Amino acid sequence: MEIEIKFRVDFNEIRKKIENLGARLIREEVQEDLYFSVPLPRLLRIRHVINLGEVILGYKEIQDEKNEEFEEIEVKIEDFEKMKEILTRLGFGEDVWVKKHRLVYKLNEVTFELNKVENLGDFLDIEVIGEDVEEAKGKIWEIAQKLGLKDSDVESRLYQELMREKREATLR
Repeated sequence: MEIEIKFRVDFNEIRKKIENLGARLIREEVQEDLYFSVPLPRLLRIRHVINLGEVILGYKEIQDEKNEEFEEIEVKIEDFEKMKEILTRLGFGEDVWVKKHRLVYKLNEVTFELNKVENLGDFLDIEVIGEDVEEAKGKIWEIAQKLGLKDSDVESRLYQELMREKREATLR
């Protein structure tokens, strides 16, 4: 199971703190995610990692009310547009696009995904893969505290929800 907590951060400030912890930069990604309209707690997206030439079909199922625990299935695919057409023909409507510049760091079993999200701001997802949810959250919070992050920095809404809220606010 994927356990992650998302924090609102200052990109450059938190980047330095992550590097000072000894985490190593694994990769840099420029992502465009197209989310489809499916009822929560399910998420369906196609991710195009532009700078790496990867396209990934992803399905997530949220396991908790705080959007911190997920069952996730991902598969690499060859063609973004063809996958989009297949999903559209199957009746899945497009919901929102989420565009990000992401730096991925690793420190032991902890993954840091530092994101600059277009039109939303800067976020840090701290992630641990495991079956013991409480143990994983304990590791995440131990690291978060070392980075100076607090409960008030947590953003429990999904990127998809934040983009939808932003879209609706501009229509008013």
